[in-house]
Amino acid sequence: MLIASLIKSLFIVMKNVIVLTGAGISAESGISTFRDAGGLWEGHNVMEVASPEGWKKNPALVLDFYNKRRAQLLQVNPNAAHSALEDLEKKYEVQIITQNIDDLHERAGSSNVLHLHGELFKVRSTLDENLILDWKTDLVLGDFCKHNKQLRPHIVWFGEEVPNLDYAIEITKNADIFIIIGTSLQVYPAASLLHFTKPEIPIYYIDPEPVLLKHLPNPLEIINTSATNGMTILLKKI
Repeated sequence: MLIASLIKSLFIVMKNVIVLTGAGISAESGISTFRDAGGLWEGHNVMEVASPEGWKKNPALVLDFYNKRRAQLLQVNPNAAHSALEDLEKKYEVQIITQNIDDLHERAGSSNVLHLHGELFKVRSTLDENLILDWKTDLVLGDFCKHNKQLRPHIVWFGEEVPNLDYAIEITKNADIFIIIGTSLQVYPAASLLHFTKPEIPIYYIDPEPVLLKHLPNPLEIINTSATNGMTILLKKI
């Protein structure tokens, strides 16, 4: 009986948990969400610091904006919500799809993190978008890639394609549980991912100010609180 039980346990397939995270999960670590109610990012119009047009017009301003974000990221740490997602890996196959450009999921120990909008600690060549470098210091005009071309932040700006979107859609289709944490679901195409889930799987939505999700066939549970409190509640449920 013992041997049979052990053999059976080897063939237990762990459920796939897909987690979509947004700025709300990192805000509790002290990271600014950048965009205020007036649509400004740290006093700048978003198109000045997060668009190809803004980069062409004033690259020094764009570089300074992200240098400040990078410096801030070096001063903060993952919070309990990040750690709770790492704990989920003990019971489930967990894939995090994040809209955030920080590395707090990785620092908390999560194994599988897909960044939809780029990574703050990486830069890339303006000539070859596949030439990506790790970067934790200031990036300034005159910092060139091996092709003698300016490096830029490895961030997906407004108006640019989201290169990891197709992969994000495919793994969302295989979810057995879908969790949304700390996102207003206002930024597309990331916000559309939940509509690619199988209709019978449960969706858990953690946010202190959740948006109304209409015409969703899935069983939906809204946990109306912060990311850290919400993950404490969720871990007891699943």
